[in-house]
Amino acid sequence: MKTENVSRTVLAAGVGAVFAATALLYAPEFAPGLFDDGPAPAPGPAARAVLAANAGTQASLPDLTALISDRETWLKKHPADDASWAVLGAAYTERGARLGDVTYYPRAERALRRSLEVLPAARGNLDAQLGLGALANARGDWKTARTWAEAVTKKDPKRWSAYPVLIDAYNGLGQYTSARKAMASLEELHSGGAVSARAAQTYRDRGWREDAWAAATDAVAQADSPAEKAAALGRLGDLAWERGEPEEAVAQYGTALGLVPDHGPSLAGRARAQAALGRTVEALRDYRAALERLPLPEYLLEAGELYESLGLDEEAESRYELLRTRTWTDSPYGEVVLGLFEADHGDAEAAVRRLKDEWERGHRSVRVADALGWALLRAGEPEEALEYAKKATDEGLRSALFSYHRGEIERALGEYGPARRHLAEALRINPRFSPLLAPRAEAAVASLGEPPDELPKELRPADGGGGGEGGEAPAPRETPEAPRP
Repeated sequence: MKTENVSRTVLAAGVGAVFAATALLYAPEFAPGLFDDGPAPAPGPAARAVLAANAGTQASLPDLTALISDRETWLKKHPADDASWAVLGAAYTERGARLGDVTYYPRAERALRRSLEVLPAARGNLDAQLGLGALANARGDWKTARTWAEAVTKKDPKRWSAYPVLIDAYNGLGQYTSARKAMASLEELHSGGAVSARAAQTYRDRGWREDAWAAATDAVAQADSPAEKAAALGRLGDLAWERGEPEEAVAQYGTALGLVPDHGPSLAGRARAQAALGRTVEALRDYRAALERLPLPEYLLEAGELYESLGLDEEAESRYELLRTRTWTDSPYGEVVLGLFEADHGDAEAAVRRLKDEWERGHRSVRVADALGWALLRAGEPEEALEYAKKATDEGLRSALFSYHRGEIERALGEYGPARRHLAEALRINPRFSPLLAPRAEAAVASLGEPPDELPKELRPADGGGGGEGGEAPAPRETPEAPRP
């Protein structure tokens, strides 16, 4: 095959979009101003992948595959090309993340380490260092990713492509103030759809829903390729789903799939929304397609719980068995998903051990805090559970699942006023947030009854009497049953 001589790369990451945030300096034959006898020829697929990365956007998978093949061929004859090793490592990481195929990650690490052998970090090989940061993020190793990316920004603070790596690493560690500062630096240094997409995520994490929607809409408008537009539309679908609008979510995911028919995140998102609308045949079909395309643990758990909610226990158990038997150590939030699975469908004490290990590793995101709090409740430790549930819900993210978990923990502790408030909040945020848990939230709210008319105990006159929200069970109903440990 003809080798397109892609020469230099700067590597950056985003879980599921590792290569899309890269900025590359590509071969002279594609540079403007060098074609005195006419316009530049149209770039081939490998060069298109480079050009997409240069703009901070997502390359199509066929173009990414072409780039991998191109660099593999080139490096057989030019093994001392440190930049091409870095390009190859970044492309392996991106392909692995987008296919859910972790077998690409060891190949990525070998390529990136080879780049550092040819040109060590001490001599300025920022490309490979940033590539290793991207790879660490894809594996969910947030501390290592932070170390690599901070080393790059220390050497070159204006290298915009380092900041997406930092944002993901800080978010994974629960260092949200640092993540917001990195986002501000990214916005100062770069613009375009990729930056708008990251801004949407930042706003969403702070609970700023309108701002998140506006930024995500900008990302759709700024997208240049079908792959980038599908990713941006999928993000709009996620935001619609999270605020309890499944019809809007289905529409956004459907538009994304019209551009990229096998877009895994949109298939799973549409399945989730279809299930909420009662379209179970379509939902199960989409889950099957999503798992064929992108076999992630969270999709297996969602599909299993949908089957269980329908009384299809054998089908549910087959999905749960895959969760138990496969290795998910290189999945970014694999430990969180497995912890939630064990808490609800297996060994709650094992879930606590797994998630406490994550916490001790410094992985203190709201996702880990929420899962650990829930696992502790299921293991019979509601007081300790509440500490983590508060960490999850107090950061700013508006999550129906987080509110539900906190409400059930408070209900187990007899804190009926806060429990009523958080359980009702979960249903306000998204009344169909889970085929298994949303009905339980409705039942819990019903068991708690309406808030009492009288003032809470702490606000009554000294000689006042009667029950209130301050910790006594609501009358006239009996004390509701706490969730089963």
